[in-house]
Amino acid sequence: MASSDLEQLCSHVNEKIGNIKKTLSLRNCGQEPTLKAVLNKIGDEIIVVNELLNKLELEIQYQEQTNNSLKELCESLEEDYKDVEHLKGNIPSHLPQVTVAQSCVKGSDLDPEDPIKVEEPEPIKKPPKEQRSIKEMPFITCDEFNGVPSYMKSRLTYGQINDVIKEMNKAVISKYKILHQPKKSMNSVARNLYHRFIDEETKDTKGRYFIVEADIKEFTTLKVDKKFHVLLNILRHCRRLSEVRGGGLTRYVIT
Repeated sequence: MASSDLEQLCSHVNEKIGNIKKTLSLRNCGQEPTLKAVLNKIGDEIIVVNELLNKLELEIQYQEQTNNSLKELCESLEEDYKDVEHLKGNIPSHLPQVTVAQSCVKGSDLDPEDPIKVEEPEPIKKPPKEQRSIKEMPFITCDEFNGVPSYMKSRLTYGQINDVIKEMNKAVISKYKILHQPKKSMNSVARNLYHRFIDEETKDTKGRYFIVEADIKEFTTLKVDKKFHVLLNILRHCRRLSEVRGGGLTRYVIT
């Protein structure tokens, strides 16, 4: 056996002997009355520290769960923010007008010494006998636009479709104002249009509102081109109009 190996073996044995001596000395210390109380106190402190460590572990688990919940909430808020930004950038250009029928006054704004004035309601004006409601095409909603197949929309936008609806409604209103107008008040241009409108009527369009390409050219600035016919496909898909053909004419019926 080499001298280096013998030295390592001796060192190892001496280390073990030293550990045994330390253990015996500690064991002897535990038997002394003066040190026994100290060791018991140290044991109690170890128990307290162990309980604190357990509480700390539970708190760490709670904080981790809270952190995960906050991350999920943050992701949800980011998605909501993106939706709001999208809505903000795609506000419809055509919205119904809201009219205020009556203004409200708080009771605190009234002076109790002032007499309360009751205004008599204005008499309701009777509509003219010849006034009739004209059916118009409702605007396309965002949900309807999103539901249109991509191949059908091509590069058309939500606003462009509703702009066409606005123009077509203008043609419908202009046409049926003439049809509802007393014949005696018509000029020669309106009378010619009136006769054309009557000639274009069929049994399939009786009681329904419709226009033809001539009306679109007469009353609007729309161009009846390929893009226009693509728009008509979308309007048919969204059930805004239907077509009635016959006599070489295509009648666009408001549904």
